Amino acid sequence: MIEIGKVVHSTPGDIQIVLNKVEDFERYKTRIKISKYLSIEDGNNLLILASINNISANQSIDAKTINYTISCSPIGCYTLTDDGIDFRQGGINLPSPTEPAYLPDDDVINAIFSSNKNFSFNIGHLSNNQSVEYFVDGNKFFGKHIAVVGSTGSGKSCAVARLLQNIMRINEGHNENIASIKNSHVIIFDIHSEYQSAFTLSKDEEFNVNCLDVEKLCLPYWLMNSQELEALFIESNEMNSHNQISQFKKAVILSKEKHNPLMEHINYDTPVYFDIKEVYRYIKNKNNEVINKNDTSPHLPKKSDGNVVENADAVYLDEEVMFASTSTAKDTKASNGPYNGEFERFVTRLETKLSDKRLKFITSPKKVDGSTFKTGDFDVILKQFLGYIEKSNVTIIDLSAIPFEVLSIVISLLSRIIFDFAFHYSKFRHSANLVNDIPFMLVCEEAHNYIPKNGGAEYNASKHSIERIAKEGRKYGLNLMVVSQRPSEVSETIFSQCNNFIVLKLTNINDQNCIKNLLPDNNASLVDALPTLATGECLVVGDAVPLPAIVKMSKPNPLPSSSNVNVYDEWNKDWVEIAFEDVIKRWRKE
Repeated sequence: MIEIGKVVHSTPGDIQIVLNKVEDFERYKTRIKISKYLSIEDGNNLLILASINNISANQSIDAKTINYTISCSPIGCYTLTDDGIDFRQGGINLPSPTEPAYLPDDDVINAIFSSNKNFSFNIGHLSNNQSVEYFVDGNKFFGKHIAVVGSTGSGKSCAVARLLQNIMRINEGHNENIASIKNSHVIIFDIHSEYQSAFTLSKDEEFNVNCLDVEKLCLPYWLMNSQELEALFIESNEMNSHNQISQFKKAVILSKEKHNPLMEHINYDTPVYFDIKEVYRYIKNKNNEVINKNDTSPHLPKKSDGNVVENADAVYLDEEVMFASTSTAKDTKASNGPYNGEFERFVTRLETKLSDKRLKFITSPKKVDGSTFKTGDFDVILKQFLGYIEKSNVTIIDLSAIPFEVLSIVISLLSRIIFDFAFHYSKFRHSANLVNDIPFMLVCEEAHNYIPKNGGAEYNASKHSIERIAKEGRKYGLNLMVVSQRPSEVSETIFSQCNNFIVLKLTNINDQNCIKNLLPDNNASLVDALPTLATGECLVVGDAVPLPAIVKMSKPNPLPSSSNVNVYDEWNKDWVEIAFEDVIKRWRKE
C-alpha cells in the first residue's frame, strides 16, 4: 500500500484527509478519483475502507503551494491475514486525526469483490475499474425483493433482461443449461411487449419461453375474488351500489352452489366456476320483478300469465321471467319488487362488459376444443401462468393489449393467484416438514402504471394484491422485482419492502430524493452521482452486496425490444411509404 496523507477530520459520515505531497496527487491521479477507494488505519490494527466523495484544492497562506483535501465516507473495515482479506461492512472504529491513509493495492479491492461461496452471482464490473468483477450474494439478492429504477432511456429493460439471462445462464444467445432444465421460475408483467425477444433463442438451444398475450391468456372471471368482481362489474360511486353488491353477491354464490353441488362451504371468494350469464339474468329479473299482492295468494313474484314464482332464486338464474304489470285492482293487485327499476344502469353495464370482445379472455375464455373452463380445469389455468405446460423458466404475460380500464383487475387477479399458489404450496410442504422448493420471482415492469403511490379506486385491486406480496411473499417463496422510471410515484409500501436496489441514471429530483430516503445514510454520496451515470451504469446497494458500488452492466444478448428510434437518422432518409391496410388490419385484429 502507498501512503498518501493523514486524517485531519473524522465523523461517522465524513473523514477528511490532507495529502502529504502535492506531487502525489499528480502521480496517482488515476487512483484518486470520486467513488474510488482509500484505506485508513484506525489505530486498532484494522484498516478502514472508505469511498472518495470529494476532492478539493486550497492554496496555502503564502499562495505558493496547494494543499489537496479528500473527503470520503467509511463503508467497512478489513484485516490482512495469512488466508487473504477478512472484510466486513460496518462495525467501524473511526480513525483519529493524524492516522495515515493509503491507496489500497489492487489485490485488496479484487479480494473484496471477488467471487466466493457467498458472493457468486455476477452483476457486471466496477465502473471505475473494469478489471474488477462485481458479485453479489445470489440467495439474498433473488430471495428478497429487488427494485430496479432509472429514467427513461437509462437502460432499465436491458438491466432486467441481463440479470434474468444471467440467472438462466443465457450467454450471448446460448443456453448454457441446455443439458437440463433448471428449477428457476420468473413471471414478467410486460406492459410494452419488450421482453419476448430477450428470451427467444434459436430452436437448437432448447429454451422455452412461455408468452401469454391477450389472445392466449385465459383468465376466467370465476377466479376473481369479491374485490376484483366488484371492480369489474360495479360502479362504487353510484348511490345504490350497496344494493348492487348485495344482489350480485347473492347471485354469484347461488350460481357457484348450483354448478358445484358436491362442494361444501362455498363463499363469495371461493375460486370455483359460476355462470356470469346466470348472474346477469338474476340481476335483470330483480330489476323487473313484480310482487303479487293479492290477499288470497302468497306474496311471491308474479308472472305475466298470473302464476307466481315458487323458487325465485333458482328460476331467476335459469330464465328471464316475463312479469305481470303492476295493478291496484283487488283480484290482480301487484306492485314493484324492492329493486324494480333500481338496476337499470347495472344491467346495461353487465350487458356491455359481457359483449365487449376485448374482454373475452376474462368473460368467455375457451379451451382448445372450444369448451368452457370449469372448476376442474383450475390446474390447467395455474400451469399456464406458472410455465408448467411446456416447462418454461420464463413466463411473459404481455399486457400491452389489455384495455386500461381492466389492467388493474387483471394484474390483481394474476398476482393474487400466484401468491395464493405459493402460500398453499408452502403450507403443503410444511405439513410434511419440508420447505418450499419452487420459489418464484414476479417482475413488475412499469410498476408506477398500476401500483401508484396516489390514485383512485381503479388501482385498489392491483395495489392490494402486490402490496400483500411485498409484505408477505418472501415467507412463501414469492419475491418481487419492481421496475419503474418514476420511483417517487410508486407505492411507498412496496418500495419500503425492497432489500436490494439497482439504480440507473435518475434525473428527476423527486425520484433522486425518493431513492436517497430509502438507502442508508452512508450511501448518500453515491446517490449524488445518479444524474451523471452513463447508460448501463447503475448503483447497486442492499443486503446482497459486498459493498455499495457503481457498476457497469454488460448488454443482454438477445436484446429486449426497447431500443429508441434514431429519429435524426430516420428523418434524413428518403420518404418511406406506409402499408396502411396492413396496419389497420392489425389494429382491427382481422
